[in-house]
Amino acid sequence: MNHVKRIVQAEEVYRRGYTGKGVRIAVLDTGVYAHRDIVKRVVFFKNYMGKRQTYHDDNGHGTHVAGILCGDGSISHGVVRGMAPGAELVVFKVLDKDGNGKTEKVLEALKWIQKYHMEYKIRLLNFSVGFLQGAENDAQEEIIRSLEQLWDENVTVVTAAGNNGPGEGSITVPGISRKVITVGACDDEQGGRSMPKGYSGKGPTGCCIVKPEILAPGTNIVSLSNKGNQYVPKSGTSMATPIVCGALALALEKNPALRPENLKLKLYESLVPGRERKGPAWGILQVDNLMKLI
Repeated sequence: MNHVKRIVQAEEVYRRGYTGKGVRIAVLDTGVYAHRDIVKRVVFFKNYMGKRQTYHDDNGHGTHVAGILCGDGSISHGVVRGMAPGAELVVFKVLDKDGNGKTEKVLEALKWIQKYHMEYKIRLLNFSVGFLQGAENDAQEEIIRSLEQLWDENVTVVTAAGNNGPGEGSITVPGISRKVITVGACDDEQGGRSMPKGYSGKGPTGCCIVKPEILAPGTNIVSLSNKGNQYVPKSGTSMATPIVCGALALALEKNPALRPENLKLKLYESLVPGRERKGPAWGILQVDNLMKLI
């Protein structure tokens, strides 16, 4: 993670003491393992894929994402520390051991967040779940509507562009939404573990909207394993998404009054024209620049 922070220029923000403290992030994924680096950061867990309601992750994807968001790096002596190690997580298991899920379970989790996000003080939603195979069009549209409603209710939604690139128009649902922040991988040219070259989903959308808006590292990112207190590398836009979401937690710690549309605008303004703009996306995440604008 240290090399990731150098790429997204996030060194000054930590020297100034920002950690994402006081910010809560909802995560919809495969669950979370009680890894020592993350267990203290999880304030709520709900399983939609079975009866077991203790922290668990039979796949590992969700634990990896959680570590990128706010793992405290205690096992690695700070080497593998997440983007916002002071933030807290509200975790929903909506995918099974194979990373598959049912659209209705995702919708149930989103309805829970809609009902309780103010009570649980949820400010961000990390949605590293792409298009669910077999989902009907109306169900996909309902997921987008639910996420956009949360956006309107002051929950900033950060989604993955998906791994169906490099062709144009390969952004997955719900990343095609006009409102949410969609994240692609800036380093997908070389491919990654089980990922082909150029895997990051590309825009534009059917409505000719630039997507993804923002890019971050997503290839061979080392984060938490769901097997003991270990670390493991994974690749995909699912890994790039929590890098951006964690950066937004830092921004909300500094200025809790920022609404989703304000955060999105500040992201755009924080990029360095000419050097960091890449392809159809706005450009690569620049954390220190973002914090200066907050």
